[in-house]
Amino acid sequence: MGFVPADSTQVVATNFKRRLSGVTATIERVVPAQRALGVGVATLGPGLSEAAPRLRFRDLLKFWRAPGGRPFRIWHARRNVEMLAGLVLRDLLRMKLRCVFTSASQREHSGWTKFLIRRMDSVIATSDRTAAYLEVPATVVQHGIDLSAYAPAEDRAALRASLGLSPDLKMVGCFGRIRRQKGTDLFVEALIRLLPERPGWMGVIYGRATAEHRAFEAELEARVKAAGLAERIRFAGERPSPEMPAPYAASDLYVAPQRHEGFGVTPLEAMGAGTAVVATMAGAFPELVVEGETGSLVPVDDLDALTAAMARWMDEDSAREAAGRAGRARALARFDISVEAAALNAVYERVWARG
Repeated sequence: MGFVPADSTQVVATNFKRRLSGVTATIERVVPAQRALGVGVATLGPGLSEAAPRLRFRDLLKFWRAPGGRPFRIWHARRNVEMLAGLVLRDLLRMKLRCVFTSASQREHSGWTKFLIRRMDSVIATSDRTAAYLEVPATVVQHGIDLSAYAPAEDRAALRASLGLSPDLKMVGCFGRIRRQKGTDLFVEALIRLLPERPGWMGVIYGRATAEHRAFEAELEARVKAAGLAERIRFAGERPSPEMPAPYAASDLYVAPQRHEGFGVTPLEAMGAGTAVVATMAGAFPELVVEGETGSLVPVDDLDALTAAMARWMDEDSAREAAGRAGRARALARFDISVEAAALNAVYERVWARG
């Protein structure tokens, strides 16, 4: 969409981080859906896609005036620095703003973060578990995905072939940044245990390791090679986000082995593609995956439990396919991006109503 007029912008979704992150992806995903529902939301900050509706920093000079049809703008922050900027604009420069903060953290907040949160006009938590760490009332709004982009494959084998993967092997996938926090090593070790007895399966990792994690990735690749599984455990590299629905749909089973996660949408993306999911109890995963129905939940950092859960779904074809169908139905019912967008817009409406 590109740059949009400041005068008609009612909500500013801030993104003060240049490097791509989960928060950035969330903003780029949900803001267009919010605009489609009639609220004038625009993004502000570096590192955003040129397709996102954006403001320039010089547009802040117009924020002493209220936008059309609203008594003030809403400054929607998702990081400490963004909360601080909103307070400066609202309280020191006396701009016509109110501040909303979304928290995805599942740990005790620092004193500085608590100070900032207490000065917000409204607070959102991305999960029930996240809300439990807040000392102020919060509205829980879970993330969603664009389910028009995710759908079950009509022919998984043909789709795998189109991705340059073996069409003859069933696929278990694990996608995202390659680092210890994400549990990539647990996924690899589980496959090293499982694949020798399951010649009809392969594992595929889509994602990249940033500079500080490249040694970790190299160690994993060496372990795979030493196990003689380099042809069946593939490090497939990073693909642009718009291309990722295909790997999810090509997967017969998806694994989210994270040790720590804020929310984590990859299980949702797999469910949207009709793929059964094995996930740890990190982030919001226990609120997304239904044990025994859409897949399995296992304790964090428990390799034995992860391996056993993967073995179960790899070995039970009919149960795995049924779990994939149930996951798709659950995603459609509860996690479409329009549901998240409507819930966020409802929070704004309550702030505007309070005046």
